[in-house]
Amino acid sequence: VQLQASGGGLAQAGGSLRLSCGGSGRTFSRYTIAWFRQAPGKEREFVAAIRWSGGSTYYTDSVKGRFTISRDNAKNTVSLQMNSLKPEDTAVYYCAADSSIIVSSLSRPDAYDYWGQGTLVTVSS
Repeated sequence: VQLQASGGGLAQAGGSLRLSCGGSGRTFSRYTIAWFRQAPGKEREFVAAIRWSGGSTYYTDSVKGRFTISRDNAKNTVSLQMNSLKPEDTAVYYCAADSSIIVSSLSRPDAYDYWGQGTLVTVSS
């Protein structure tokens, strides 16, 4: 599967952005999709993930209550709605996909087989 992330940009603290991860291929719906982010000088960090059915979602603690991940399998799209943005949310955001990942590995970048190119989110204070 090929992934393409979009929707990044500049937002003020407290504002919102919506990221999209578009996927190619008829099997997109079978993949768990995750968002990671990487700030300058830092390691890639797990943000959120959604299972193929959309029924199970997972978030890192720092974004719970502010970010919402969702998917539309008919459109081969996973979205990340980011509200109440903070300057510390500034990073390049990547979407990733895997068809057989287990729950305990969701936060591990090396557990995903496919990656999008990244989209930059900048939050000003």
